Amino acid sequence: MSILDKAIRYSTVYRVSSHIIFWLVVFIVPQVPEGMSLGEALIDNAFCLTFYMMACYFVAYFIIPKLLKDDNYLVTMVYFIVGSYVISAFSRIMVVHVLEPIIRKPPFEQESIWEILTDLRILVVVYFLQNFSLAWIFGFLKLVKDRYLIKQRTLVLEKEKAEAELHALKAQLNPHFLFNTLNNIYSLSLINSPVTSKSIAGLSEILDHVLYRCKGKSVPISTEITLLKNYIDLEKLRYDERLVVNFKHTIDEDLDIAPLVLLSIVENAFKHGAGEDIGTPIIDIELRLSKGSFCFIVSNSFVPSNEELPKNGIGLENVRKQLVLIYPRNHEFKTYINENTFVTLLSIADLKTIKVQVSDESKMSFS
Repeated sequence: MSILDKAIRYSTVYRVSSHIIFWLVVFIVPQVPEGMSLGEALIDNAFCLTFYMMACYFVAYFIIPKLLKDDNYLVTMVYFIVGSYVISAFSRIMVVHVLEPIIRKPPFEQESIWEILTDLRILVVVYFLQNFSLAWIFGFLKLVKDRYLIKQRTLVLEKEKAEAELHALKAQLNPHFLFNTLNNIYSLSLINSPVTSKSIAGLSEILDHVLYRCKGKSVPISTEITLLKNYIDLEKLRYDERLVVNFKHTIDEDLDIAPLVLLSIVENAFKHGAGEDIGTPIIDIELRLSKGSFCFIVSNSFVPSNEELPKNGIGLENVRKQLVLIYPRNHEFKTYINENTFVTLLSIADLKTIKVQVSDESKMSFS
């Protein structure tokens, strides 16, 4: 965390103490004027500090917010002129009729209140410039702080939104997979297939992985490979020898990846390849991880139709959205058709250094 972050965080959480520290610094900076004792100088500084505070809070908490929110700048300018005049006149009255009798030795002449109110030259040249020079610095610092907090809050809200979208996408994916698999088991039960119980056991193992081992933002690739093997075995029970599945995988180290993404790609290949191909469907799956570079290619045969070509279903659309949220600038995801084969390609640049982009951020108090 940078010094600016620490300072803004402190001033946000401890507003009162940060203001006190600021005004203490302003109070002790002025030097003791010549011919004035230390006690008199402290009293003089205390009066000046009061006038500075009035001008600073007037500009920072009234004028600047109006300039930012209102379109009627003329009215805001009138407010500023009137407020500046009132603060300057009040400062002059307090100096002449309260401060000077305390620190000056009589006899001395004093201006009347009417003379003070009508002497615009002194009010502008001396009191306005003196009081409001610090006010604009104070207002600028508050404006910088507010802009910074708004930016941080926007980043937090964007990440929270992305996190919610990711959870929603996973919630869509899991029932989708479960629905398809239960349909498979149901079709086996209708014909009293002897592999029905085995398919139920396979589904139970897959659901254990999906429901209990994929709650985090990432999982080891080895567990996803095991999940894919179980899913493929389960699908083979449905298609028997009619389906040809080739699954090749090589990894040089067990890095983390977003859970269930690979399963959704493979599921799409079975649904739109084997599920719609009444002949001998072929599904080729290749997974490679070398020196942090990840590549996943799934191709499935399909029966060409004159009416339409295969389209991306809800599974691949969910994958696309998840990848944008998790690996926004570090991945390539595309689908294409090569003769009678539908190919899905996913590559991630460097799993060693990539961190999941959607993460919880500590929230700051905004005021």
